[in-house]
Amino acid sequence: MIELIEAQLLDPFRIGLIVALVITMYRTQAVTGTFLPLAAGVVFVAAVLPSTQGNGAEDLTRAVTAGIVSNLIILGIVLALAMIVRRLRG
Repeated sequence: MIELIEAQLLDPFRIGLIVALVITMYRTQAVTGTFLPLAAGVVFVAAVLPSTQGNGAEDLTRAVTAGIVSNLIILGIVLALAMIVRRLRG
């Protein structure tokens, strides 16, 4: 499981989707809020990427679970960087 999380943490497509999720969240924050779009996006990315690869039902459950963990780690890093950028911009 640890190897799967490490592989997902280095996936550039997953990182790009999480960055786009945070950008979209900031643009629509007044209408949709913060928590719900981020939670839905994390679960969506975690489910879509392994399900399009088609490794089987047993592996899909492990991959989605590991994907949620890795997405939350990436999301935390991206949110921290976004906060730093927003503070530097003023």
